[in-house]
Amino acid sequence: MIEVKKNNFFLNEEVNTFLKNIIKNKSLANGYIFYGPEGLGKKQTALQFIKEIFKQSSPSENVEKRITNNNHPDFLIIEPNSLLSTKNSGSSDLEKTLKSGSEIIKVAQIRNIKTFLSQKSINSGKKIVLIIDAHLLNEAASNCLLKTLEEPSNGIFILLTSKLNILLDTIISRCQIVRFRSFSSKQIKSILKEYLDTSKSKININLKFEDLINSANGSPNQLLKNIEIWNEFSDEIISKLNSPIKNNLEILEISKSISEKLEILQQICLVNLIQTIWWRKTKNISLVKKLENLKYLLRKNIQPRLAWEIAFLKISMEDI
Repeated sequence: MIEVKKNNFFLNEEVNTFLKNIIKNKSLANGYIFYGPEGLGKKQTALQFIKEIFKQSSPSENVEKRITNNNHPDFLIIEPNSLLSTKNSGSSDLEKTLKSGSEIIKVAQIRNIKTFLSQKSINSGKKIVLIIDAHLLNEAASNCLLKTLEEPSNGIFILLTSKLNILLDTIISRCQIVRFRSFSSKQIKSILKEYLDTSKSKININLKFEDLINSANGSPNQLLKNIEIWNEFSDEIISKLNSPIKNNLEILEISKSISEKLEILQQICLVNLIQTIWWRKTKNISLVKKLENLKYLLRKNIQPRLAWEIAFLKISMEDI
């Protein structure tokens, strides 16, 4: 098994230096967009930035704990509605959400911002609003947010997104872009060495460092997720996932194990890792396409276990 160290908090050095200078010079803008691929620490960095802003006006307050626990009176966080709440409303609504993703942050949530900003700050000079996955604002919510950004207020907005092109141009123009860049392979390799205790645990499953590095797509958090997902399974199953599976009974058993042990997003991460390993071994583009189709079905949440079975069975018929 691979031992993962608990600390998975990453700060992009370039971004961190930039934000520290803003704090030092007290040159805060009214709006920021933290933009970059998933898993680069945008949320962690935003929370740290917010803590530092509040510390300037109320150094004696227990800012760290209050922000972490989301109970600071001058801080509001807007997050996409949980898919669990959508599931309860019926399968057709869930399917709509999974297909479009456009109804996840609704106008009612953005209207709460206006109410929040209309109240006087309690412990700090400004109120701060953090919007997670801002690209999931629906049309009405986007227009409502734009009006709020246009109106003078005592608020600072921080929007997090991995899909800048989906945001309204008018929203983008009113915010300062803070770009989070993917880590280089060299940086990921350094992080891998730091966060894996290879002296105490052996990688006895033929999992190469290069596969972990390539499957991370420049994201330290994704790197650790992949390792943790890999550790969910016994060495016996892992050894079978290390190459395209040919035995039909093994395919059924492994598909059952994956669908029962992992959430959908974890399953998608596992596909990415398998894809990296199998491509290195086979260089078979047809196999890669079948795994891409598997990810598509998983994102739609269409009978995950059956999706794995069909994908693996089709791959087993490939001439590899």
